[in-house]
Amino acid sequence: MISYLKGTVAGFHKSSSDRVTLILEVNQIGYELQIPPRLAEKLPSPGGDAQIFTDLQVREDRMILYGFASAAERDLFRQLTNVNGIGAALAIALLDTLGLQDLVQAIVTGNIRALAKARGVGNKTAERIALELKTKLAEWRHFAGVASSNATGPSPAIIEDVEMTLLALGYTSSEVVQALNAVSEDPLMAKAKEAEDWIRAAIAWLSK
Repeated sequence: MISYLKGTVAGFHKSSSDRVTLILEVNQIGYELQIPPRLAEKLPSPGGDAQIFTDLQVREDRMILYGFASAAERDLFRQLTNVNGIGAALAIALLDTLGLQDLVQAIVTGNIRALAKARGVGNKTAERIALELKTKLAEWRHFAGVASSNATGPSPAIIEDVEMTLLALGYTSSEVVQALNAVSEDPLMAKAKEAEDWIRAAIAWLSK
């Protein structure tokens, strides 16, 4: 119904459940849009201009407008909410936790551990998402222009080994993700097939 809105950022509201609502003024009308918290960090301060891609969810008691940084992110949200048992809140949590490229990559590769990092997403739910969307997203991401995240990076099995080792050493999940992303940019690591190599490289990067 509404593909996108382009207007002026009027303000933000954050609820106790970490839901972020953007007030976007378009032609003197203020629209309330629920957006991923990570999007709020990228938007300009009140008074700045923004273009937000939208999805309208109609419930029995009200209508809710959800906002996204791109059409691809909006379309992925729609595919997630089409999975049985996945509501808008879980879809937003997945997008906010992993981001567009990493979320698509996790689904396509069946990385259950990565999917389960999102608040409210357990292993069974993660498995259902991967099962239902793996094939669809493998085709969709090329059509939508979503590049494969970490294409030359470690396999899901290696990622799991690295995470378990570094978490046991006291590093946080955020630090582990940052280390893996940084190490994956090294062309020499593309040939590394052993978890121990990635663990050493990640620890070395974290120790800088």
